[in-house]
Amino acid sequence: MTDQTPGPRPLFIAGAVRDATSGETFETRNPFTGAVIATVQAAAAADVDAAVAAATEGQRAWAAMSGTARGRVLSRAADLIRARRDEIARLESLDGGKPIQETPEADVDSGADCLAYFAALAPTIGGEHQTLGEGGDAPWFYTRREPLGVVGGIGAWNYPFQIACWKTAPALAAGNAMVFKPAEQTPLSAAILAEVLTEAGVPSGVFNVVQGDARVGRMLTTHPGIAKISFTGEIDTGKAVMADSASTLKTLTLELGGKSPLLVFEDADLDDAVSAAMLANFYTQGQICTNGTRVFVRDTVIDAFLARLLPRAEAMTLGDPLDPATQMGPLITPEHQRSVLARIARARADGATLLTGGRAPDHPALAGKPFVLPTVFRADDDGLPLCRQEIFGPVMTVLSFADEDEAIARANALPVGLAGGVMTRDMTRAHRVAARLEAGVVWINTYNITPVEMPFGGIKQSGMGRENGRAALEHVTRIKSVYVEPGHVEAPY
Repeated sequence: MTDQTPGPRPLFIAGAVRDATSGETFETRNPFTGAVIATVQAAAAADVDAAVAAATEGQRAWAAMSGTARGRVLSRAADLIRARRDEIARLESLDGGKPIQETPEADVDSGADCLAYFAALAPTIGGEHQTLGEGGDAPWFYTRREPLGVVGGIGAWNYPFQIACWKTAPALAAGNAMVFKPAEQTPLSAAILAEVLTEAGVPSGVFNVVQGDARVGRMLTTHPGIAKISFTGEIDTGKAVMADSASTLKTLTLELGGKSPLLVFEDADLDDAVSAAMLANFYTQGQICTNGTRVFVRDTVIDAFLARLLPRAEAMTLGDPLDPATQMGPLITPEHQRSVLARIARARADGATLLTGGRAPDHPALAGKPFVLPTVFRADDDGLPLCRQEIFGPVMTVLSFADEDEAIARANALPVGLAGGVMTRDMTRAHRVAARLEAGVVWINTYNITPVEMPFGGIKQSGMGRENGRAALEHVTRIKSVYVEPGHVEAPY
């Protein structure tokens, strides 16, 4: 299914496309041109019920397969994704406004790598054994790591294909089925994942796609037939997901927002520090949950840091996401652009110093499109909303610090804890600071690199559970303990 497919896009249930019963549709638009890419059918409660029923049935057959057999299917899916790399990358750029410089690697390759990684792990999923005494007649126990059943996945619009793969690969590797709802702003690539998994040999019902807005998400979070919800999105929405899931005590993985710190010490390579700060703020138009939007720079080098940063930020190329020269595309919607610009205006009114950007570009080719220039503020007050609230746009705040303890205390002062970064040549200090930062992911001398082998997720109000790495399997399985008594039962009565 490509972006040229005519007619309203259907759902994907029980191994086949299926028209929604709601009669409702919604449009997905190209953020750069504003043109409608496709009309998509929105699921009704009956459609979600059908998807969960199909997933329940398909999961039994899928879980009965050996881990090796499941791994072979997922490995074929990874190969099929790589074969369609250019097609998927282009679709992600069209649907989400991300530069074509990014989408082949950051979106498509990341998704394929995730499927391949969990394909290799699928045969290794198992329990443990321990003897409880001496001799051949001693009792013993073993554990079984079993699938949860049906997993509901709710994706975000900034990395639609990658997130779909990150949620699906470990769940399927462990023998679960998936009912996935993409974000309504970027709904298209999930259909390709459904096609790929089906072609690779995933049984009917094991992967389903239901489209729609938050109403469809709530159908998943409240559904009694779903054992787990894996959600990526805003903190307040994550809290609502958690509240809904409490009615049936669903297992949760919540990957939520942040306001992450990047600490630049006086001995850091400042060119590398600037590169890390730009990756931490301007990649994907700044629409990344882990972004290090609070850049704390040692006071003795902050002027030198800014002298390197500002020319590079101002030299970035904004334009058509499909142009290979474009380094920054449009924000996801005009509404989001207005939100980001309003946050910038508030920061200026609050007294933060705007160093560059802070507005829409004035180039005629970009007029009327939802762009925001790479923006850098300098601030002295950590209490400003600029320094406390996630903006989710290309807005960096640079703050100075005098010593390590001060920097760590300020970095940890917020109720979120998704990520952080440390730039220093002193590896003893780097590891010491990494240990003290209250974050689920910390990068040393780089930023925003997320290999599938590394567990990913936050602490505090940035979420719970982990995606990627072996740790992800702990969150899509449950442990059953089996006690074995080879002798007689002893009873005191």
